[in-house]
Amino acid sequence: MLKNYIKYFLPLSIIALTSLTSCKKTFDSNNFVAYFGGEIINPQNNYVLFFKDDALLDTIYLDENNRFFHKFDSLAPGLYTFRHNPEYQYIYFDKNDSLMIRLNSLDFDNSLAFCGRGDEKNNFLIDLFLKNEENRSNLYDILNEDLDTYSKSIDSSYNIRKAYYLKKKSEINWNEHFDAVAKASVDFEYYYKKELYPYAHEYKTGENICPKLPKDYYSYRKSLNLNNPELGSYSPFIKYVTTLLNNMTYEKGKCKQDGKSLENNVTKLNIADTLIKNQNIKNIVLNNIAYMYLLEDQNMYNNKKFIDRYIELSSDEEQHREVIQIYNAAQNLKVGNVLPKVSMMDRNSKDITLNEVINNKETVIFFWTTRAESHIKLAHEKVVLLQKKYPNINFIAININDTKENWLKTLDKYNLNNIPELKATNFEEIKKSWVITKIHRTIILNADGTIKNAFSNIFDANFEKNL
Repeated sequence: MLKNYIKYFLPLSIIALTSLTSCKKTFDSNNFVAYFGGEIINPQNNYVLFFKDDALLDTIYLDENNRFFHKFDSLAPGLYTFRHNPEYQYIYFDKNDSLMIRLNSLDFDNSLAFCGRGDEKNNFLIDLFLKNEENRSNLYDILNEDLDTYSKSIDSSYNIRKAYYLKKKSEINWNEHFDAVAKASVDFEYYYKKELYPYAHEYKTGENICPKLPKDYYSYRKSLNLNNPELGSYSPFIKYVTTLLNNMTYEKGKCKQDGKSLENNVTKLNIADTLIKNQNIKNIVLNNIAYMYLLEDQNMYNNKKFIDRYIELSSDEEQHREVIQIYNAAQNLKVGNVLPKVSMMDRNSKDITLNEVINNKETVIFFWTTRAESHIKLAHEKVVLLQKKYPNINFIAININDTKENWLKTLDKYNLNNIPELKATNFEEIKKSWVITKIHRTIILNADGTIKNAFSNIFDANFEKNL
């Protein structure tokens, strides 16, 4: 480990130290200077973007050696994100931290490592992220299990993660502000699984599990803090709150799956308004509800009623415009319309259009990204079964958010040769034009290329009724 530390980070540390007067530099109480630098192997562009929540603070350019170094004259302690398109990751700065990163863009999360002042906390966060991602790959299968089996599985995983968190907390001795982020990474992953089970279990098996839940199943809700501003844009928190609202809406519907999309989503807005007092966090959650809803219910009257309530509760005028843009884009995907053109390539890096692979057949298009690795296998396995059942239908897979190298590497890794595999060459273009905001989205086209259903899901129990 020490050998690799010296090999990878010593040159970067020299860059950092030459920018400081001393590696033991002291700071006065009003000094919030901080430093951020690093090296990116196989860069996809020549810059790194630095964000606080969704606000871009700086664009930091790589030099000829694919390295960067930036001094912040004043950087408040807290959670930030850095992005090297199309990937991103979190980074936590305490006062006067000097953080260096090294990563390979072809294996972004797995290769990311930190050094410098503040490195231990950040290496803990990325390590925990990877552990949770690995564990989550098994989650889809165990949602079928009975309550006792499911609970034992997630409790065991939680106890392991919590022990790891407590060990690192004792070793590193971090402050209470970082502890809120570290603890959220452990607790909200567990709470997410608790909230997901009742409605996902019924969705997958048809069994209503609510009557079998013990009285203390949701006891942890009493101690929840949904108003910590530091967590407002942190993905473990947002993912949990989204699932909490889904489950609370399911409970209000007497634990029955139903198709009342408008009523359910207005209920989610109202619950969020009641539960969350911090307006910035509330805005983020309301925005997320709006994005998800606009991909589920394409009734224009319903959309108008929903958007009116959303705007009434949200104070984020900039996001109001974004939501309305999504609403307008979704209207372009009505039944009978033609999909807007987006740029794509095949395995041989040749530009290709959908018409070239449709061949006057009804066509099912599904999407994947290595950011949702368990979905890759599950989606392709499902499609292989559908292919056998419906030989006269085309099935096309489109990768939406990876580098070309990573895409090709993944095709080989999973031996994905059974169906046409295309790659969107511009993620922002396909995301906006086809309104891709969740990976389970599926589009069905008629034989003439017109839209039959632009908002389907191959994992929906009723999916085959659309074919």
